[in-house]
Amino acid sequence: MKNILHTSNIQSLKKIYQGKVRDIYEVDDESILIISTDRVSVFDVVLPTPIPQKGIILNDVSNFWFDRFSHLTENHISSKSINSLKITNEEFDQIEGRAVIATKLNALPIESIVRSYLIGSGYSDYLSKGSICDIDLPENLKIASKLPNLIFTPSSKAEIGYHDINISFKKMSEIIGSDLSEKVKNISIKIFESADQYLKEKNIILADTKFEFGMNENGNLVLMDELLTSDSSRFWISDTYEEGISPASLDKQFIRDYVKSISWNDTMPPPELPEDIVEKTSEKYKELRKILIN
Repeated sequence: MKNILHTSNIQSLKKIYQGKVRDIYEVDDESILIISTDRVSVFDVVLPTPIPQKGIILNDVSNFWFDRFSHLTENHISSKSINSLKITNEEFDQIEGRAVIATKLNALPIESIVRSYLIGSGYSDYLSKGSICDIDLPENLKIASKLPNLIFTPSSKAEIGYHDINISFKKMSEIIGSDLSEKVKNISIKIFESADQYLKEKNIILADTKFEFGMNENGNLVLMDELLTSDSSRFWISDTYEEGISPASLDKQFIRDYVKSISWNDTMPPPELPEDIVEKTSEKYKELRKILIN
């Protein structure tokens, strides 16, 4: 089908990494090409069924947010143009609308997660321990409960197919240092608060989101990967939000709920997605882009 890219094939450049969603190629000593494919992962496992145009939408949404928050922190977007790449016309067709040239960075081995509501792995941790990442929470909270305050809950980054693990801020500080940890936490919360305010005006609740950072050659902290997309965040529709149930959303929670409904236990092989799930997921991703950018 046209507009679907499960895995890129850019022979003109050296492929240096394939993530759950993004394929990365080396452009030169300072730059990489990041291609957002239409692959989708749930619970850190890549599913075999792509979502048409998903990568294009992720790219549009990330670029919107990177530009919006460029005054708060440096990001990985390079000044180099896609048109400067020495690749074939067929290869240009593959990456059209779904790629950026980014600065090479040393990625921090941490995912920076900010939560405003109790959901996902945070809810699971709360049920078992009454806390998330050693942050104690009030008793008797329900799924989708509003938290008393924003909380910063980092996780360790796992290899593809393995689960990221929520860790304490103390553990994060042991891994990357206390000063850098404070900086990452502060900028993550600033971006979250600003995005939350913007989304409230659009009648969207930002329940939680994940940020990734790297260090450039000058030792500066740089925001990287993706930003506030339907893959990395939970966006709930304000009008239908209800505490105690998994809210209607504009993100991939719809797919998570589906694979749970068929009793998939996160093991290989992962399940194919039926056509109606693919179509509804695609509609949710498109709706978020429309709300944000139009």
